[in-house]
Amino acid sequence: MSDRPLPVASPAPVPMPAAKSRVTARTLLLGDRIDTTGLERSDLLSTTPLAFRSGATGFAVLFRYGVSVLVGLSPIEEDEVVRALGPRLHGRYDTTEDESTVIEITPDQDDQVVPGGPVSVRTLSPSRILVIADVLAKNAALSRDEREVSKVIEVMEPFAAALARTGKSPSNRRKMLATIGQALQVQHRLAGRVEIEDKPDILWDQPEFERLWLRLADEYELKERATSLARKLQVIDETAHAITEIIDTERSVRLEMTIVLLIVVEVLVTFYELYVRGGH
Repeated sequence: MSDRPLPVASPAPVPMPAAKSRVTARTLLLGDRIDTTGLERSDLLSTTPLAFRSGATGFAVLFRYGVSVLVGLSPIEEDEVVRALGPRLHGRYDTTEDESTVIEITPDQDDQVVPGGPVSVRTLSPSRILVIADVLAKNAALSRDEREVSKVIEVMEPFAAALARTGKSPSNRRKMLATIGQALQVQHRLAGRVEIEDKPDILWDQPEFERLWLRLADEYELKERATSLARKLQVIDETAHAITEIIDTERSVRLEMTIVLLIVVEVLVTFYELYVRGGH
């Protein structure tokens, strides 16, 4: 028998983890509305919201309520998209507000959202882009509405305090009406255009991404913030209604007093004329 040592089986190769990569999603709050009608492209990924490939490897998602989400674009590519949107922006803001979110591609892990960390996805597929962009856009719109409501409340508080202190309605009715108009605009935008609690259309066709959407919505507290905002709007609406009723009542009282005064003057003039005629 040979004295040669038996061959030792080499260990099975250990699979190397798939390489991770990161891209940045920038959410831009550009104006009150983006007109997306008539934008026909060969590389469309979605029509509602309007999404298409942009730049070398990036994506652009446009929402009609004035928000765009740009994923994986360089600063120059982002500027080109924003510049092209210029004629389609209604109520363009003087200063563009933006927020950056890191998306981490982890092929060996399931989609997950780490609190305060990056959004991890298995692949950067168009469906995942639409789900992520939906939540990021709604977060930006909510932040805008929260700021607007805070401004309205700050303006209304002195009116309410003066009413409680003096029992008289505010003297600056024009400012009061402008404040009420602001509140109505925010209410209309929240209820009619943004539709915070509605799920994106992509989930009707691909419900497997609903868990990712729910995790993102929970991370950004969309439902809780929308509920809180609705309560504040209700308080503003009730306060504005009460103050306008007081203003209308005071106007009616002044009008009635003016009419009574005119009647008294007319009676006095009539008596005077009778007296003068009777004296002659």
